[in-house]
Amino acid sequence: MNTKHIYLLLFALCFTTASQAQLFSKEKVKNLESVDKATLSWGYYLGFNNLDFKFDYNNNLGDIQTERTIGFNVGLLGNLRINDYFDLRFEPGLVISQRNLMYQENYFADFDEDISDSDLLREVKSTYIYFPLLLKISTKRVNNFKPFILTGISTAINLSSNEQNPDDNYAGEFRMVKNMQFFELGFGMDFYLDRFKFTPSIRGVFAMKDEIVRDKDPNSPWTSNISLMQTRGIFINFTVQ
Repeated sequence: MNTKHIYLLLFALCFTTASQAQLFSKEKVKNLESVDKATLSWGYYLGFNNLDFKFDYNNNLGDIQTERTIGFNVGLLGNLRINDYFDLRFEPGLVISQRNLMYQENYFADFDEDISDSDLLREVKSTYIYFPLLLKISTKRVNNFKPFILTGISTAINLSSNEQNPDDNYAGEFRMVKNMQFFELGFGMDFYLDRFKFTPSIRGVFAMKDEIVRDKDPNSPWTSNISLMQTRGIFINFTVQ
């Protein structure tokens, strides 16, 4: 079981336990009965991410392996109520992640220099200033919880992209596009506590365009065989309103 599956399992266990506690509790008093009636509401979130890359190749030289790590999300929430079942959410924040790309030696068959371990590894660090605009579609509130799904798009500025860096992989610099757009889809649950609303959510994130900036050498072993490289992954956020 990899790290991604462990985090999904922990999220599911927390989600199920809290839901069962609400469903089978004899407590019928509704907390924060009017909190969802406000036209505008605010909050903040903390969370984790686990990002990967999806590759398409020009030739069958084998897959580039992506070693994923757990990243960190933090941001603010602005919520616009449309009606009892629809809300528009703006969640500007900071997303920090790292992915390690591990190349196979046959990518360097025509490489003129000796191959070192550092040639086969590229650490791709990303620091996104993130601007998601999401539609929240909720069910009817039951006791003190309310399930929902989320969908929307986001734009992001990758401060670690190296897009304008004149050095490329021949100098050890892996470059990516600075400005990105993503599609997002997920689900979550609002829990109405005594003093605030607590919301765990999980969603998939999918890049909508190619992210790689290719090396100046058209035969570069690091970029020439990649026809498309796109981020995909999950966000797990915990929101307080």
